[in-house]
Amino acid sequence: MRKFTSFNALPKLSLVLSLALITGFVQNSAAQEVITIQDAIDKTLNNNLTIKQSQFSESLSDENLKQSKLALVPTLSGSISSGISFGRSQDQNTYKIITQKLLTSSGSLSSGVTIFEGWSKVNQIKQNKLLLDAGKANTDKVKNDLILQVVTSYLQILYNIDLLKAANVQLGVAKQQLNREQQLLDVGNKTLADLSQAKSQLATAELNVTNADNALTISYLTLAQLMDVPSSTKYEVQAPLLESFSAPKTRYNADEVYTDAIGLYPDIKLAALRTEAARKGVDVAKGALYPRLGFSAGLGSSYSYIFGYNDANIPQRTFSEQLNDRFGQNIGLSLSIPIFNGLQARSGVRKAKISLLQTQTDEQLAKNNLNKVIYQAVADLKAAESRYRSTTNTFQAQKDAFNVIEQRYAVGLVNSLDYSTSQSNMNKAEVDMIQAKYDLLFRAKVIDYYLGKQIIF
Repeated sequence: MRKFTSFNALPKLSLVLSLALITGFVQNSAAQEVITIQDAIDKTLNNNLTIKQSQFSESLSDENLKQSKLALVPTLSGSISSGISFGRSQDQNTYKIITQKLLTSSGSLSSGVTIFEGWSKVNQIKQNKLLLDAGKANTDKVKNDLILQVVTSYLQILYNIDLLKAANVQLGVAKQQLNREQQLLDVGNKTLADLSQAKSQLATAELNVTNADNALTISYLTLAQLMDVPSSTKYEVQAPLLESFSAPKTRYNADEVYTDAIGLYPDIKLAALRTEAARKGVDVAKGALYPRLGFSAGLGSSYSYIFGYNDANIPQRTFSEQLNDRFGQNIGLSLSIPIFNGLQARSGVRKAKISLLQTQTDEQLAKNNLNKVIYQAVADLKAAESRYRSTTNTFQAQKDAFNVIEQRYAVGLVNSLDYSTSQSNMNKAEVDMIQAKYDLLFRAKVIDYYLGKQIIF
C-alpha cells in the first residue's frame, strides 16, 4: 500500500520544500531519541487517532454488510404466553360457559421470508459492499494525507534548523559590525547616527534569531502532534545525507502522469466508490415501488386448566392431550402492492438520484483537482531544477570570491568585518543551494507519489 497524504498539504510545501539541512540537529542532550522520516511515518500510522476513527467507520460498514446478507435468511420466532382469567368464560375442553379461575397457556413458532421486494435486499448488499470498499479507501486516504503531512513537517524542521543557523551567523556579523562602528566612533571617524544604525541592525539580527528559534520549536511540536506523542517529548531529527542522492528525473509529461495517477490516487478511488454506492442506492430506493411477495409458516398449541372445577362427568384432559388436540399448522403467501403512501417511495427515488448527482460531481471535482495539482507539481519540478542550477552557480561564485578575500585577509589587505561578511555570503549561498537541492529532490518524490511510488529518503 502506498503511504502518503492528501494534496491539500501541497501548497504548504513551498515552505517545506525549501527544506532541509545537511546535518542532524541535537536539540538538547545526546540521550534524546533520533528519528528518521520513516520513523516519524511509522509512529504516525501506529498512533494517530484519525486513522483509528476511519478504521472504526470501516468496521461499522463491515457489520452493515454482514447484516444485509443475513436479511435474506428466513426469519424464525417463537412465543409463549400464559395468564389467569376470572369470572365467566368458556371451557376450552367442553366449550361450556363456566364461572371459575382459568389458567391458559399457549405457544407458537413462526417463520417468514420475503420472496420478492423489487430486489431491494440484493441491491442493499451490493451497496453495502461498495460502502465497505469506500471505507477502506478512506482509511488509505487518511494514511496518505497524514504521511505527506509528516514528510512536510519533518522537512520543515530541517529547514528551520538551517534558518536558525543562518540567523546566528548574521547575528555574529552584526555584533562585529557594532564593535567596528564603536571603535571608529571612538577615534572620530564615525557619528552617533552610524552607531545607532549598527545597534538597530544588531537588534534586528537578535529578533531574527528569536523568531527562528520559535519557528523551530513550533515545527517540532507540530510533528509530535502528528505522531500523537506527548508534546513535551524531546527528540532529534536525522537529516538525509546529500551524498546519498542522485540527480532525479525532472522531465515529465503532465498528461501522462495524470493518466497513470488517476487509477492510483486514493481520493479518486474513494470518490468513484461513493458514486457507485450512490448509483446502487437508486436501485435500492426503486425497490419500494414494486409489489412485495412474502411466504410464512407457523405452528402452535395451547393448554388450559380450571381451578376448583369438580364436575366428575367432565374430567379435564391432561397437558399432553391438550397440546396434541390443539396443535395446528399454517402456511401462507402475502402480496403487498404499494398504491399510495404519500409519494414517499417516489420521493425516496428522487432523493437517491440527487445523491447520485452529488457524488458524481464530487468525483469530477476530485479528478479536476488531481489534474490541477499534477500540472502544478510538474511545473514546480521544472522550476526547482532551474533554481538548483542557479543557486549552485551562485554558491560557486561566492566560494571563489571568499577564496580571494581569504587570501587577502591572510596578508592583512582585508579587515575582519569584510572577511566575515564574505564568509557569511558564501554560507548563505551554500544554504540556498542545499535548500534548492532538497526542494528539487522532494518535488521529484511528489511526482513519484502520484505515480504510486513510496517516498523514500
